[in-house]
Amino acid sequence: MSLDIAPPPDRIGVVEPPTRGPLARRPAWLSQHIGTAAIGAVAGYALGHYLGNTIASGYVHVQTAAENDLAVVLGLALGVVGWLLGIGVFNYPIAKMFGRKPAEVPEAANWTRYVRMSLDHKTVGLQYLIAVFTFLFTGGLLAMAIRTELLSPTSHIYGPGTYISIVGEHGTIMMMMASSLVVGPLGNWLVPLMIGSRRMAFPRIEAASFWIFSSGYFVILTALPLGGFPTGWTGYAPLQTQADVGMDAYLVGFFVIGTGMILAGFNLLVTVIHYRAPGLTWGRVPVFVWSIIATSALLALATPTLAVACYFGILDRTATTQLYVNIHGGNSYLWEDLFWFFGHPEVYIMALPGFGIVAEILPVFTRKPLFGYRVATAGMIGVALLSFFVWQHHLFQSGIDPAMRPLFMLTTELISIPTGFIYLVGMGTLWKAKIRFEVPMLFALALYFNFLLGGVSGVFLSDVPVNVTVHGGFFVLSHFHYTIMGGLVFGFFAGVYYWTPKLTGKMLNKKLGKLHFWAMFIFFNLTFFPMFLIGLFDQPRRVFEYANRLQTLNDFASVCAFLLGASFLIFVVNFVWSVFINPVATAPANPWGSKGLEWQTPTPVPPYNFERIPVVLSDPYTYGEVGAPPVADLTGAAFATVGAPPRPVDGGSGAHTYPPAGGPGQDQ
Repeated sequence: MSLDIAPPPDRIGVVEPPTRGPLARRPAWLSQHIGTAAIGAVAGYALGHYLGNTIASGYVHVQTAAENDLAVVLGLALGVVGWLLGIGVFNYPIAKMFGRKPAEVPEAANWTRYVRMSLDHKTVGLQYLIAVFTFLFTGGLLAMAIRTELLSPTSHIYGPGTYISIVGEHGTIMMMMASSLVVGPLGNWLVPLMIGSRRMAFPRIEAASFWIFSSGYFVILTALPLGGFPTGWTGYAPLQTQADVGMDAYLVGFFVIGTGMILAGFNLLVTVIHYRAPGLTWGRVPVFVWSIIATSALLALATPTLAVACYFGILDRTATTQLYVNIHGGNSYLWEDLFWFFGHPEVYIMALPGFGIVAEILPVFTRKPLFGYRVATAGMIGVALLSFFVWQHHLFQSGIDPAMRPLFMLTTELISIPTGFIYLVGMGTLWKAKIRFEVPMLFALALYFNFLLGGVSGVFLSDVPVNVTVHGGFFVLSHFHYTIMGGLVFGFFAGVYYWTPKLTGKMLNKKLGKLHFWAMFIFFNLTFFPMFLIGLFDQPRRVFEYANRLQTLNDFASVCAFLLGASFLIFVVNFVWSVFINPVATAPANPWGSKGLEWQTPTPVPPYNFERIPVVLSDPYTYGEVGAPPVADLTGAAFATVGAPPRPVDGGSGAHTYPPAGGPGQDQ
């Protein structure tokens, strides 16, 4: 434990310039930023492609197939390395390797900090926010392209190869985006504040995870000019091995994104475990932080399986190993097992943060304590544990041993129990509450409605006979979108509307916010509920020709999908107008009256977060409780150790004096 020394009063809020190295002394446009990263990526791709052609030009399979997967893979891999070199990710470790003191570049005070590598968790969080919105809108445009093709069962806009490439690109980008939709922006921005820390445990790893994540987006986009991939987002072998070079972008992209996810999950876990403020016992940790703990554990433990699976696929395509090729001793089911061992925890990587957000919002707008706090946290841990035991229900139709079906049907149905606990906590909080229907609360309530439909349909899918009937059809597609988009994306927007006053210091327009909500909620349901019927009427996924009798339902879903896409533009207009163009509504320090620790800091939040490390006195859900203590002592007038309440030095005589507050693991 080290002493918590506050900055002098006349220096509070002033960022002290660190020792400036050669790079720091250059003008901003000559330093490392997204432009130098792009140059490094192009140079790295050119070098890698040249090396691949040089190495593999004499290979028989390259000469006969007229394609060189090694050149593409090396090009993409070195392109990512060049991107990271250009942005400065490797500056610190390279300098340490050569025994030199790394040059410290001061944090920029203007918008340029968002296009450079930053060690401030708040800047990284906003960088993630920009990135996930880019992912979301890219995937959304591809979804509009899919629904445009499905307007007619016989008249086509694309060929079959192009259509399946668009479907695969849409699914892959959306899954990559959703895996970090909450953990990236809100997790990195809020978790240190919510646990009373001044920073993340490993700021450089945090920054590296973002720039790795962003590079994966560009890698996946290269699949389209390389010819796309025919497997959809699941990448099933042996089709993966037989595909053109666009498949290389899928494998490298998922590997890169997976690496960023592992780093992000590891960093968040270490931060929460070791950087909690004094007094913040496990029984006082906010539910949103618990959701990040469960999600980060899944990111750190499940994602390596995906990385290994992609590595095996790359070896099959470049080094002619046969790990996924049955006729040469491999096993195509190996990919399915590895992919879904990651892929089903991935579903809860996307679902749990949404529940964590709404669990923070409900007590604020009902002015009631969170119902069943311990039940909610136990439910999240239970979901995280059980998610590793359900993956083979994705193989019910793929040759799984019939004797194994009852076991995985049971485990899949069991996971609905802790999920139900989390759901009932929300219902208990709403029971007999006087609700303030602010925009964040509307999105939170919509999550419970949408997730109910997604969860009930999921129970049907866990049953083997029903799964046999609807597998591979639009019923599964609708279930998945109700669970993920209806849950995670609605929860994400609830969080964005709720925390934007803290993130930006500006209030979003309430009327535009409500218009965005109602348009998104109505057209989401009108888009995806008909797909339950389309699936029950036997339309398979990933095909662009279907029975004529289903055209009316498909046309209705397509038109509603276009209107759903337009609803996102309302949010963009609202955000840009309210924050940048006409920011007339300056946010109060705590506009919602929340007791959360993050709302007890000034707005904008200082670079160091807290003048002194706070001492947490209670949980943040004591709404309506008479005589409830304050959430934390922010003045440094009390002290505590983690797990113990603050105690006066004089034994309680009334004239209490306290030594300075310090905290384990805090960087003073």
